[in-house]
Amino acid sequence: MFSLLSFLSPLIGVERAHNWVVFLLRLLGKIPGARWFMRKLYAVEDSSLERDVFGIHFRNPIGMAAGFDRNGEIFKELGAMGFGFVEIGTVTPEPQQGNPKPRVFRLDDDRAIMNRIGLSCKGLESVVASLRENNGEVVIGCNIGKNSATAPEDAPHDYLRVFRNLYQYVDYFSVNVSYNTSFKQYVPRTRESIISILEPLFDFRRGQNQYRPILLKISPDLSDEDIDMMTDIMVDTPLDGIVATNGTARHAGLKTDAETLKRYGSGAITGSPLTARSVEVVRRVYNRSNGTYPIIGVGGIMTPADAKAMLDAGATLIQIYTGYVYNGPNFVGNICKELINKN
Repeated sequence: MFSLLSFLSPLIGVERAHNWVVFLLRLLGKIPGARWFMRKLYAVEDSSLERDVFGIHFRNPIGMAAGFDRNGEIFKELGAMGFGFVEIGTVTPEPQQGNPKPRVFRLDDDRAIMNRIGLSCKGLESVVASLRENNGEVVIGCNIGKNSATAPEDAPHDYLRVFRNLYQYVDYFSVNVSYNTSFKQYVPRTRESIISILEPLFDFRRGQNQYRPILLKISPDLSDEDIDMMTDIMVDTPLDGIVATNGTARHAGLKTDAETLKRYGSGAITGSPLTARSVEVVRRVYNRSNGTYPIIGVGGIMTPADAKAMLDAGATLIQIYTGYVYNGPNFVGNICKELINKN
């Protein structure tokens, strides 16, 4: 299925190929025994891969990053294909289309993808309907954000609305406060503005019988001082961890020719150009927090060696996306095998 994505995306475009794969996976999921067969084909299981992180048991440390299953439609199928967890989203309260198409491009010379989707989401009601089908087969995280039309000062209300309505359906939350100049969504990255988003979530959680970990997702484009500030927020508040990182808006040093980049325009870059910076950010967060908080490392994991480097830098769990598009459906299993061999 993901080999099909890799094959089709240069021909019909990344986003259309992605939509085809989502549709086909949903179709497969309705066939009795299909997920069992997918698990036999792709999943690698070994006790050495299992992790217990913030009170949740993961059968392996490899997750699908937010952005692939944006609306929580194929988490069971992704779990059957070997992922230890799936982070859905970014989920916004109301439906929104995102930025005009075309908005996703392959940069094959860089083994990268450029996107300026801009948080396209079917909205809270649609996601809740999908998540009602969750039977606990796979750990589900949810990346939450605000609608584009919501003013920055009203952002806490959007985050709380999504958090409150999805609380019973997912296992942890990732709060997307990253600002990327390729997108229209903007929340100022001051300590005060971030805490104003997080505090209502903490308050709501205190009144619940079940505990849902809350993580902060950060950008690779932050300065070292801002990364330290984000880490200190984690240490100083009831935050449970950090997800580092999402895409970069920096295009310097790309192998793709300047004319092609000019034609594609602005967008966040994921894939190989992000590898070194993501590992650097994870290591900085780990050292700043004395290795006492969980970190989900994501960004530029294109080989099993990249996955190992991310874990060695201090990540407790890792996520992939672009690497999966380029390497195909055996990529999760190959990483698992590498981790087993290193144990």
